[in-house]
Amino acid sequence: MNSVFKTEDYYVPKDAEYNLLPFRFIRLDCQRYVAVNEVGEWQVLERKPLEAFVRKTLPQNSPLFRALESKHFVSVGTPNIARDLLALKIRTKRHRVSDFTGLHMFVVTLRCDHSCKYCQVSRQSQDRKAFDMTEEMADKAVDFTFRSPSPHIKIEFQGGESLLNFALIKHIVLQAEQRNETEKRDLSFVIATNLSVLDDDILSFCRDHDIYLSTSLDGPEDLHNANRPNPGNNSYQLEIDGIRRARAALGADHVSALMTTTKASLPRVTQIIDEYVSQGFNGIFLRSLSPYGFAIQTKVFNDYDSQDWHNFYTRGLDYIIDLNKRGTFFVEQYTAIILQKMLTPYGTGFVNLQSPAGIGIAGIIYNYNGEVYPSDEARMKAEMGDKVFRMGNLLTDSYEQIMLSPALLDPLTESIAESVPMCEECAFLPYCGSDPDYHYATQHDFVGHKALSGFCKKSMGIFRYIIQKMEDDKEARKILESWVRW
Repeated sequence: MNSVFKTEDYYVPKDAEYNLLPFRFIRLDCQRYVAVNEVGEWQVLERKPLEAFVRKTLPQNSPLFRALESKHFVSVGTPNIARDLLALKIRTKRHRVSDFTGLHMFVVTLRCDHSCKYCQVSRQSQDRKAFDMTEEMADKAVDFTFRSPSPHIKIEFQGGESLLNFALIKHIVLQAEQRNETEKRDLSFVIATNLSVLDDDILSFCRDHDIYLSTSLDGPEDLHNANRPNPGNNSYQLEIDGIRRARAALGADHVSALMTTTKASLPRVTQIIDEYVSQGFNGIFLRSLSPYGFAIQTKVFNDYDSQDWHNFYTRGLDYIIDLNKRGTFFVEQYTAIILQKMLTPYGTGFVNLQSPAGIGIAGIIYNYNGEVYPSDEARMKAEMGDKVFRMGNLLTDSYEQIMLSPALLDPLTESIAESVPMCEECAFLPYCGSDPDYHYATQHDFVGHKALSGFCKKSMGIFRYIIQKMEDDKEARKILESWVRW
């Protein structure tokens, strides 16, 4: 008796040729490749299926073909529908560009009470008040901030040690809040601080104005004190005491920490992570050294290469995944940023992973003397004597003059990764950015030679490792997916 239902093969077009939608592929390991489309959706496959797919001989009723079709690698039938849907995904992924500058960083002072060898800032001693931002400069920076069309405005205070000029921070907060009564933006504040001069008056003001604190914690006491020396040789104790007091006053969610990887950190990644767990943090950002400021002058930046850091990162990520498997929820935050680009329809605001580059577009910085730069790294470069990224000065230039400065437009134009040699054909392009700050610092060129780029080696190694973990360990994949914020 014949069945009333047709077999699956009956519904597959017999002679229809499918159309490939834009994608790139790259070798994942010795046996597999990863294909990535324009919006970062990816598929791992071996060489023969990849060849069959590209040659349009892959069976349309195969599970692999259906997976590729669902991810917009291919269209069958009317191609316009698939292309329109892919275009919609691209617009969604890039929507942050139209918001324009959301992060506004105020360098309220260069004075600092620490002498970190890897410091990216040309710091000054505590008595050098000539390196403080003035109220006049601060008011002009607030006016400039609200010229941005972004619906979300985050003002971040930096130094030096920013709390050494807390009176100005208070002034800026009150001015911005008053301005926002009519602007109606989503306004937030962050103070970057080592917490060494934290007191009750500061905490009270932060609590009343919903201010977040971002601090530095490099690991266990001996490592932190070695990396971040201060006159009393007690920077770790000041740090931990400050974290506890800030949490008690503001709430745990209002206090975050950031670490920097030095040569001494390399063999101690599990101890560093354990320190963060023991101090009650639920995540860590494994951050490598940057080629700016005293990190260059003291040659600390050259203490290890991208492969050393990759080994540090992968051991750390494996350890964090194992912690999660054993019941401790803990996130590697840089990985989480990348996963948002890999697994969601949305991009991120992380400056270094955008095309065009996030400098000026995602964030901008006002130096204590009124000079405006498209990123904190660009400002650090200027402190070393090279002002190639200087966009203008708040005292002499208008918003239009500053934002249309060649110091911003030239690196932005050159940093569109889709037109950068070697980037334009890289499968990982949707996850990456060209980072003109880094490449100018290391190769004296906004684009740089990608084959010689430590940024590229680091990024490509991370992308490969994350995809391998998700493909080869189902439990790890669930853990990594749980880190993504929608």
